[in-house]
Amino acid sequence: MNMRIRFTLLLLIATCVCSAAHAQPHTAGISYFCTDWGRSVPWDEFCKQVKEAGFDGVETWVPADSTTRKEMKAALTKYDLSYIFLCTGSGPDFDTYLGAYKSGLIQAAALKPVLINSHTGKDHFSFAQNEALIAVADSISRVTGIPLTHETHRGRFSFAAHVTREYLERLPYLQLTLDISHWCTVHESMLDDQPEAVALALQRTGHIHARVGHPEGPQVNDPRAPEWQDIVQRHLAWWDTIAAAHREQHKPLTITTEFGPPDYLPTLPYTRQPLADQWEINKYMLNLLKSRFGN
Repeated sequence: MNMRIRFTLLLLIATCVCSAAHAQPHTAGISYFCTDWGRSVPWDEFCKQVKEAGFDGVETWVPADSTTRKEMKAALTKYDLSYIFLCTGSGPDFDTYLGAYKSGLIQAAALKPVLINSHTGKDHFSFAQNEALIAVADSISRVTGIPLTHETHRGRFSFAAHVTREYLERLPYLQLTLDISHWCTVHESMLDDQPEAVALALQRTGHIHARVGHPEGPQVNDPRAPEWQDIVQRHLAWWDTIAAAHREQHKPLTITTEFGPPDYLPTLPYTRQPLADQWEINKYMLNLLKSRFGN
């Protein structure tokens, strides 16, 4: 990163009055977060449900308007919930995307989340362009003290296992949010033929999106159904490896149950009725993971 970009970055961060000393504590152990994807009730009601279900926090995008941000923060504080923010860029070209990405990261960091989960870059950006975005994110994370991980996701730099492996090998500071369901779909497999890429990704994961994918889609219709149990067990084995490594290294681990709403959740034709209940699935995943990993 050249000096001018770095100076601008530091100036913007300073303007946000965002420092590591004010970040929420990120202590060792496992914390469980609930996605607000598909939320259809006000923040206060949603946070009450999340707390009563046994989650430690919420993962969400930063609300666009200040009124909603205040409503969200008030509800999170009221129910003593931590929060993770998602962040990405946008725009018709790389320079526009970079500016939006940097601005979004600074805004998210200023709100002092436990973690920023970044949807970084594009699958059609060059390696150098995606690397520049990753470097900007790393600088903001280091200056603010807010941990940041990059989600494995279709359409991003990390859309495929073999491509992400190259980034991990060339960028030793790069840490992932592992949503391996996307890779199952991209490669139309359970990744048996890419053990080295998967093993490296597991070693470099700081945050998990606990959704179960399969070779034909990023979300099984219901992880409780017997026909999916082999697929579920494969995901659990991957998550076991990550949790064990974090325990051994006394490092904190965050997990978000991220089964999505319709139409990510498969639906019946014509009526578009969901084949299962998103909220009940995410609660099931929370209890399954807590029984397996504890806190």
